[in-house]
Amino acid sequence: MAVKSDVVELILEDHRRMEDLFRRMRSVEADRAAALAEFADLLIAHGLAEEAEVYPALKRYKHIDDEEVEHGEEEHEEGNRALLALLEVDRVGSDEWDEKLEELVEKVTHHADEEERTILNGARENVAMGRREELGTAFVRARGKYLEADCGAIDNVRSIVDGT
Repeated sequence: MAVKSDVVELILEDHRRMEDLFRRMRSVEADRAAALAEFADLLIAHGLAEEAEVYPALKRYKHIDDEEVEHGEEEHEEGNRALLALLEVDRVGSDEWDEKLEELVEKVTHHADEEERTILNGARENVAMGRREELGTAFVRARGKYLEADCGAIDNVRSIVDGT
């Protein structure tokens, strides 16, 4: 099977993976802490890779709204803050954990939905497949680099949120 390299499809795949991890984090039968750890790594790596490789390139296209791209970056920050709040909860499955999880779900789901409707649809319609594949390769490389660095660890998430 051929490896997907269209950046739009790769980002959509990550969004679907995040939804699956949300289901696992909500399930009392799942290893919720492991799902959160995987989610934290994916969310941080995904956002950093988008901001490093994808968003700057898409801003160059006249039919992709720069304000939507910048808004996407702001929503990454909101998601990162919500992730940190959940990571800081002491007991998985506590009322506080469930509350912070729902806040995270709301922030990330809102962002993914908006990004898919505005930025990704714009990319699909206005960016040639060859360029989307180049961006996909760069996105996967950057995301992999962040994942290898344990980017979802609480201290790293805290430093990203604090801007240090």
